[in-house]
Amino acid sequence: MGNYWRPATLEAALRILVEQAPRLLAGGTDVYPALTQAAAWGAAPAPALLDLTGIAALRGVTRTGGTWRIGALTPWAVLRDAPPAPGFRALAEAAAQVGGRQIQARGTIGGNLCNASPAADGVPPLLILDAAVELASPRGLRVLPLREFLPGARRTARAADEIVTAILVPVAAAEAPSVFLKLGARAHLVISIAMVAASANGRVAVGACSEVARLWEEGLAPIDDVRASAAYRRAAAEELVARARARLAA
Repeated sequence: MGNYWRPATLEAALRILVEQAPRLLAGGTDVYPALTQAAAWGAAPAPALLDLTGIAALRGVTRTGGTWRIGALTPWAVLRDAPPAPGFRALAEAAAQVGGRQIQARGTIGGNLCNASPAADGVPPLLILDAAVELASPRGLRVLPLREFLPGARRTARAADEIVTAILVPVAAAEAPSVFLKLGARAHLVISIAMVAASANGRVAVGACSEVARLWEEGLAPIDDVRASAAYRRAAAEELVARARARLAA
């Protein structure tokens, strides 16, 4: 294994990132399995790691003025158990289906976004909340709409010298009740075939049916893979949207 750092401040982390160019590590629930699998197939030793979990300032959910701020290191268990407003109910329901309880205690919302899987459970609930991503670098802070932060599968708009510090949600967008529905090959511990987040304000987002999760009105581009055919995914998404809207109406 390469070098390992676990700084206590964002400033120190940014300095190490610029000077050493390590791989970033949050909860590790995606990184460690990937490294283990690579090692099993004879890949090169693990890269240097910059562990962000020592930065307490990147955890927690707070409200400042008209914005909810979710620290990038906030674990799924916190989002599952304490949604701060009705609009976060979909995110809480998604959090309850991210792996098992151990993964929910360890995995982070920021890590989920940076892993950029088409089936990332956190993305559809955040899309209906009109969320944005805050990034820090030695040059300062910048904020990107979530849909711009995720341009494609396994790709983000994070620059090499940036760290995701928070997800920002307008308070007004979080007032309407919301729901989350997920379809997989079994009830738990499964990667989604299709998933839907919907809000009573009319916003609907679909995940695992395109290269990145999309708002419903943007259209879908599902693929055939080992979990489902494109046709099945499209039909499943339509059914989940109908069920989500029915739940909200009830």
